Amino acid sequence: MSRERAVIHLNVADFAVSVERVVDRSLCRWPVVVAPPAAARSVVYDMSDEAYEDGVRKNMPLRQAQRLCRRARILPPRPDLYRRAMHALVAEARGYSPRLEHGAEDGHLFLDLTGTYRLHGAAPDVGWRLRKQVRARLGIDPIWSLAGNKLVAKVASRLVKPTGEYIVGGGEESSFLAPLSVLLLPGLAEQEVCRLQHFNIDRIGQLAALSRGQLLSVFGCRGEVLFQLSRGVDNDEVRAEGERSPAIEREWVFADDVCDQRLLAGVVAGLAVRLGMELRAARLVTRRLVLQICYSDGIRVVRQACRKSGTADDFLLRRLAEQALERACRRRTRVRSCRLLCDRLQHQSPQLRLFADPSEPSERRGRLVQALDGVRRRFGVDAVRFGSQPSLA
Repeated sequence: MSRERAVIHLNVADFAVSVERVVDRSLCRWPVVVAPPAAARSVVYDMSDEAYEDGVRKNMPLRQAQRLCRRARILPPRPDLYRRAMHALVAEARGYSPRLEHGAEDGHLFLDLTGTYRLHGAAPDVGWRLRKQVRARLGIDPIWSLAGNKLVAKVASRLVKPTGEYIVGGGEESSFLAPLSVLLLPGLAEQEVCRLQHFNIDRIGQLAALSRGQLLSVFGCRGEVLFQLSRGVDNDEVRAEGERSPAIEREWVFADDVCDQRLLAGVVAGLAVRLGMELRAARLVTRRLVLQICYSDGIRVVRQACRKSGTADDFLLRRLAEQALERACRRRTRVRSCRLLCDRLQHQSPQLRLFADPSEPSERRGRLVQALDGVRRRFGVDAVRFGSQPSLA
């Protein structure tokens, strides 16, 4: 059995556009830009390769994108559709290895095939088979690359966009990376790229020629990271789904960037209500809410609020969300989107408490929340809302 590490990176280029073209095949004849079309300050969510060649980029103002690509079809984002498509993509790959790592709805996943030779054959054969399987069943044509670690596999997949495959053999990592641009290395901060350009370093091989001491003297503790990246060294394992902490999350992208704190608080409260419904449906409770605010200038701020005991109560979840929001909103910049996540999940205990806890919701409020759930299941989530909560339909 082959013990050489084999990691496949599967990537569906322009994932949102690819999914939209599966739903509507007529879009294949046109450049496509995914963005809220009716918003005054709309920005590009995703774009097709044809629009990219015309100069359209993600997070670009929609008006500018329309000037650059006048033939583009403008489609509103549908995150729920992309999330379902991502789940289907993961389901196709899950049968080849239990060690599978993927994002939310970005079309990327890593598959560790180390030690699976006798089950599924050589790793390159698995890559070709998986691509053919995804094309036949989902109508999506993914890129795939094979290497000895996640870093090199990810870089290799960036060389064959929008379609194709790339295989990097064991021991070829340094020679493969050497002629490539440093911009292909994942995880480089903008300041680090500027510093490298200041030293006239634009190829990974030039970066790898520097010693560990030279990099540490210029980049501090980040020098060790750059030393490893430039040589294709990556010991990060592909984390199996069971090894990641379970979490439930909801996101809201504003049609126009907003600076209204009351509107933002209402949206966060609405996301907390939706998380509460999902928790109660799964008979789970959470001890932490994590809020991510994405500003119009690209800066992301993450703050959290915790409880000693778990809860799935709407009112307590809303209070935690308000605490996280108060800690996150410290900038006078418009907000583009917000994401609310609950983790540290536990199963809801069926045992009744012997003594009442004043910090816990009363039995009467528990019946109220159950009644609200019944109304929302019948008439929609927005049938009953907090006073400051806008419709999130």
